[in-house]
Amino acid sequence: MISPTVIVIMGVSGSGKTTIGSALAHQLGWKFADADDFHSPANVAKMHNGVALTDEDREPWLRTLNAEIRRWLEAQQPTVLACSALKHSYRDTLRANVPTTAVSFVYLEVPLPELRHRLHGRQGHYMPESLLESQLATLEAPTTQEGLTVDASGTVDQTVDAVKRALSFGN
Repeated sequence: MISPTVIVIMGVSGSGKTTIGSALAHQLGWKFADADDFHSPANVAKMHNGVALTDEDREPWLRTLNAEIRRWLEAQQPTVLACSALKHSYRDTLRANVPTTAVSFVYLEVPLPELRHRLHGRQGHYMPESLLESQLATLEAPTTQEGLTVDASGTVDQTVDAVKRALSFGN
Protein backbone atom coordinates (compact mmCIF):
# COMPACT_ATOMS: atom_id res chain seq x y z
CA MET A 1 0.00 0.00 0.00
CA ILE A 2 1.25 3.50 -0.82
CA SER A 3 1.42 5.53 2.37
CA PRO A 4 -1.21 8.24 2.49
CA THR A 5 -0.37 11.82 3.43
CA VAL A 6 -3.69 12.33 5.26
CA ILE A 7 -5.22 9.63 7.43
CA VAL A 8 -8.84 10.22 8.42
CA ILE A 9 -9.71 8.37 11.62
CA MET A 10 -13.48 8.03 11.40
CA GLY A 11 -16.38 6.66 13.39
CA VAL A 12 -19.25 7.57 15.64
CA SER A 13 -18.99 9.51 18.86
CA GLY A 14 -17.14 7.51 21.50
CA SER A 15 -15.21 5.36 19.02
CA GLY A 16 -11.93 6.99 20.00
CA LYS A 17 -11.26 9.18 16.96
CA THR A 18 -9.47 11.94 18.87
CA THR A 19 -7.63 9.66 21.29
CA ILE A 20 -6.47 7.21 18.63
CA GLY A 21 -5.84 9.91 16.03
CA SER A 22 -3.67 12.01 18.32
CA ALA A 23 -1.72 8.95 19.55
CA LEU A 24 -1.18 7.79 15.96
CA ALA A 25 -0.04 11.25 14.85
CA HIS A 26 2.38 11.40 17.78
CA GLN A 27 3.86 7.98 16.95
CA LEU A 28 4.23 8.85 13.26
CA GLY A 29 5.55 12.36 13.94
CA TRP A 30 2.65 13.83 11.95
CA LYS A 31 0.34 16.79 12.57
CA PHE A 32 -2.98 16.03 14.30
CA ALA A 33 -6.25 17.86 13.61
CA ASP A 34 -9.70 17.33 15.08
CA ALA A 35 -12.60 18.01 12.71
CA ASP A 36 -14.70 19.09 15.70
CA ASP A 37 -12.53 22.21 15.89
CA PHE A 38 -13.83 23.26 12.45
CA HIS A 39 -17.56 23.17 13.30
CA SER A 40 -19.42 26.45 13.21
CA PRO A 41 -20.66 27.86 16.53
CA ALA A 42 -24.22 27.13 15.32
CA ASN A 43 -23.40 23.44 14.75
CA VAL A 44 -21.72 23.16 18.17
CA ALA A 45 -24.76 24.77 19.82
CA LYS A 46 -27.14 22.36 18.05
CA MET A 47 -25.16 19.32 19.17
CA HIS A 48 -24.74 20.69 22.69
CA ASN A 49 -28.54 20.99 22.85
CA GLY A 50 -28.96 17.38 21.71
CA VAL A 51 -30.07 18.24 18.16
CA ALA A 52 -28.59 16.08 15.42
CA LEU A 53 -26.94 17.88 12.53
CA THR A 54 -28.50 17.66 9.09
CA ASP A 55 -26.63 17.15 5.84
CA GLU A 56 -27.16 20.86 5.18
CA ASP A 57 -25.53 21.69 8.53
CA ARG A 58 -22.57 19.47 7.72
CA GLU A 59 -21.95 20.59 4.11
CA PRO A 60 -20.00 23.84 4.85
CA TRP A 61 -18.02 22.00 7.54
CA LEU A 62 -17.09 19.21 5.13
CA ARG A 63 -16.05 21.71 2.44
CA THR A 64 -13.87 23.50 5.01
CA LEU A 65 -12.25 20.20 5.94
CA ASN A 66 -11.65 19.40 2.26
CA ALA A 67 -9.91 22.77 1.85
CA GLU A 68 -7.74 21.94 4.88
CA ILE A 69 -6.87 18.51 3.46
CA ARG A 70 -5.86 20.11 0.15
CA ARG A 71 -3.80 22.71 2.04
CA TRP A 72 -2.00 20.00 4.06
CA LEU A 73 -1.25 18.08 0.87
CA GLU A 74 0.03 21.18 -0.92
CA ALA A 75 2.25 22.01 2.08
CA GLN A 76 3.40 18.36 2.20
CA GLN A 77 2.25 18.24 5.83
CA PRO A 78 1.35 14.63 6.73
CA THR A 79 -1.73 14.85 8.94
CA VAL A 80 -4.03 12.61 10.94
CA LEU A 81 -7.58 14.00 10.98
CA ALA A 82 -10.18 12.79 13.48
CA CYS A 83 -13.53 13.15 11.72
CA SER A 84 -16.83 11.28 11.98
CA ALA A 85 -17.15 11.02 8.14
CA LEU A 86 -20.30 8.97 8.67
CA LYS A 87 -21.64 8.77 5.11
CA HIS A 88 -20.12 7.83 1.77
CA SER A 89 -21.14 11.26 0.44
CA TYR A 90 -19.31 12.99 3.32
CA ARG A 91 -16.15 11.04 2.52
CA ASP A 92 -16.57 11.97 -1.15
CA THR A 93 -16.67 15.65 -0.15
CA LEU A 94 -13.61 15.25 2.09
CA ARG A 95 -11.53 13.78 -0.75
CA ALA A 96 -12.87 15.92 -3.60
CA ASN A 97 -10.07 17.19 -5.88
CA VAL A 98 -7.50 15.14 -3.95
CA PRO A 99 -5.29 12.38 -5.40
CA THR A 100 -6.80 8.96 -4.66
CA THR A 101 -3.78 7.61 -2.76
CA ALA A 102 -3.28 10.79 -0.69
CA VAL A 103 -6.11 10.14 1.80
CA SER A 104 -6.93 6.95 3.70
CA PHE A 105 -10.02 6.42 5.83
CA VAL A 106 -9.77 4.21 8.90
CA TYR A 107 -13.10 3.32 10.50
CA LEU A 108 -12.89 2.63 14.25
CA GLU A 109 -15.46 -0.07 14.92
CA VAL A 110 -16.61 -0.43 18.54
CA PRO A 111 -19.45 -2.59 19.92
CA LEU A 112 -22.51 -0.62 21.01
CA PRO A 113 -22.25 -1.46 24.75
CA GLU A 114 -18.65 -0.18 24.77
CA LEU A 115 -19.66 3.01 22.92
CA ARG A 116 -22.37 3.69 25.48
CA HIS A 117 -19.94 3.01 28.34
CA ARG A 118 -17.37 5.42 26.90
CA LEU A 119 -19.89 8.17 26.25
CA HIS A 120 -21.47 7.81 29.67
CA GLY A 121 -18.10 8.46 31.33
CA ARG A 122 -17.04 11.32 29.04
CA GLN A 123 -16.77 14.76 30.61
CA GLY A 124 -16.72 18.21 29.03
CA HIS A 125 -17.62 17.26 25.44
CA TYR A 126 -20.42 19.08 23.61
CA MET A 127 -21.64 15.90 21.90
CA PRO A 128 -24.13 14.31 24.30
CA GLU A 129 -24.64 10.58 24.66
CA SER A 130 -28.21 11.06 23.39
CA LEU A 131 -26.94 11.72 19.84
CA LEU A 132 -25.24 8.33 19.51
CA GLU A 133 -28.39 6.71 18.10
CA SER A 134 -28.68 9.36 15.35
CA GLN A 135 -25.02 8.84 14.45
CA LEU A 136 -25.48 5.07 14.27
CA ALA A 137 -28.55 5.55 12.07
CA THR A 138 -26.53 7.84 9.76
CA LEU A 139 -23.41 5.66 9.64
CA GLU A 140 -22.53 4.06 6.32
CA ALA A 141 -19.47 1.97 7.12
CA PRO A 142 -16.79 2.27 4.47
CA THR A 143 -16.49 -0.41 1.83
CA THR A 144 -13.16 -2.21 1.53
CA GLN A 145 -12.41 -0.04 -1.53
CA GLU A 146 -13.16 3.12 0.43
CA GLY A 147 -11.33 2.50 3.67
CA LEU A 148 -10.10 0.16 6.35
CA THR A 149 -12.00 -1.10 9.38
CA VAL A 150 -10.17 -1.59 12.67
CA ASP A 151 -11.52 -3.05 15.91
CA ALA A 152 -11.17 -0.18 18.38
CA SER A 153 -12.55 -1.92 21.45
CA GLY A 154 -9.09 -2.58 22.94
CA THR A 155 -6.61 -0.25 24.56
CA VAL A 156 -5.28 2.85 22.86
CA ASP A 157 -1.94 1.13 22.18
CA GLN A 158 -3.63 -1.98 20.74
CA THR A 159 -5.83 0.13 18.48
CA VAL A 160 -3.00 2.38 17.28
CA ASP A 161 -0.91 -0.71 16.52
CA ALA A 162 -3.84 -2.21 14.59
CA VAL A 163 -4.24 1.01 12.58
CA LYS A 164 -0.52 1.10 11.77
CA ARG A 165 -0.59 -2.56 10.67
CA ALA A 166 -3.69 -1.96 8.53
CA LEU A 167 -1.95 0.98 6.85
CA SER A 168 1.30 -0.99 6.45
CA PHE A 169 3.25 1.33 8.77
CA GLY A 170 4.37 -1.66 10.85
CA ASN A 171 5.14 -1.44 14.56
